[in-house]
Amino acid sequence: MCMVANIVVGVALFLLGLGAGYLIRQIIVQKRAGTIEARVEKMVAEAKQKAQQVLFSAKEKAVEMVEGAKKEEREHQNRLIELQKRLEKREETLDNKLDSIEKREEDLLQKVEKVKEIKESLEGLRNQKIEELQKVAGLTMDEAKNELFSALERSYEKELLLRMRKLEVDGEEKLKKRAHNITALAIQKYAASLASEITTTTVLIPNDEVKGRIIGKEGRNIRSIEKLTGVEVIVDDTPGAIVISGFDPIRRQIAKLALEKLIADGRIQPARIEEQVEKATREISTQVKEAGERAAYDAQVLGMDPKLVLLLGRLNFRTSYGQNVLLHSLEVAHLAGALAAEVGGNITIAKKAGLLHDIGKAVDHEIQGSHVDIGINILKRFGAEEEVIKAMKAHHEEYPCETIEAVLVQSADAISGARPGARKDTLESYLKRLSDLEDIATALPNVEKAYAIQAGRELRVFVKPDEISDFDAKKLAREIANRIEEELKYPGEIKVTLIREMRVVEYAK
Repeated sequence: MCMVANIVVGVALFLLGLGAGYLIRQIIVQKRAGTIEARVEKMVAEAKQKAQQVLFSAKEKAVEMVEGAKKEEREHQNRLIELQKRLEKREETLDNKLDSIEKREEDLLQKVEKVKEIKESLEGLRNQKIEELQKVAGLTMDEAKNELFSALERSYEKELLLRMRKLEVDGEEKLKKRAHNITALAIQKYAASLASEITTTTVLIPNDEVKGRIIGKEGRNIRSIEKLTGVEVIVDDTPGAIVISGFDPIRRQIAKLALEKLIADGRIQPARIEEQVEKATREISTQVKEAGERAAYDAQVLGMDPKLVLLLGRLNFRTSYGQNVLLHSLEVAHLAGALAAEVGGNITIAKKAGLLHDIGKAVDHEIQGSHVDIGINILKRFGAEEEVIKAMKAHHEEYPCETIEAVLVQSADAISGARPGARKDTLESYLKRLSDLEDIATALPNVEKAYAIQAGRELRVFVKPDEISDFDAKKLAREIANRIEEELKYPGEIKVTLIREMRVVEYAK
């Protein structure tokens, strides 16, 4: 019983504690709520105060802006009024000037009319006087004029003829003197040395022992060199030198380069000779390109097509009457440029046309036609200027001179060829005879190569061994000799050496 009472008392106390805690919590919550509301009201009040201040400041700024705009508008109106006054003043001035001009124009028209009247009156008086004079003299004006001139001619005929003759002679002498001075000045500006082509090239050797190695066993090395290059290698008693003979300068240069490489290497045998000849041929191709570029640079003719420059370089190994064609072309370019500078022509066109005037000779042995026509086609193909073509095509008078540059190139070509020592007719004839000698052999079937050696006293012919027999080779040699007798004129006799050499190559793998 006592225990139950304790439990009831405990529960009652617990419930009483809960109620008291709840009441205390509510009191605390109400106090906090009152504090937050006070803060919110305070913040609202501050915000309203700030808003009023901002609104007041905005109104002040708006008033200031309105006042500023009104002030600017008043200033703008004042400027417009001032500008309008100026325009009105100028308009008034222009009206006054226009009135003055119209008045002057009326005065001038009146004066013109008066002048016309006076002129008509004078013309009438003049015609009247002429008619009166014609009646008195019995001649018209034209008849009187002719009569007067006839009388003057009869009186002074001899003096007129003498004066005309003197003027012609003086003019011709002055023109000749001027032409000679211009030509001499152009030659002095260029001042080229004399060019002389020869038909031999010397290769220096370190000692005479090398000569035997170049000849080879039973002469196989020297025969291989001569077959591959088309020149004659002369090994004689001259100390420290071997002579290469041939009319084609490019063949001689290839042989020289190949021999120099073989001597430096020390291994001289047919296979090695073929290798070095191929290398020398490639080097010559490079030299051709460099020669063309160097000539274009020396003549100050830039911007040409690379293929055209390559053709120009080939002229370095071409001769005309013993004169190197590339050097001749370069000389013509300089002379034409100097002449153009003297007479007021186009220096650039004259130089370029002079440099390219013989470009057709680079391929005239491969293409039919004159070197002038070939050159025209080459220049057209590579996009040369029309003025350059007109200037170069007239240098041999095959085409008329259409421009002053054409005349200058023609004159420069004649000057270059006529210089003392520049050309050798006998050498050119000799080279042509050797070239014709080779052409006779190469025109026949089964001929691989043909070279004229020993100054044209021997023709060495190489045939294709797998296409011709020994018996046919003998017949072919006789046929070549007969054709030489029929087609060529030559002193003494020409030896025809036909070589049929079989070479078999196998590889061990």
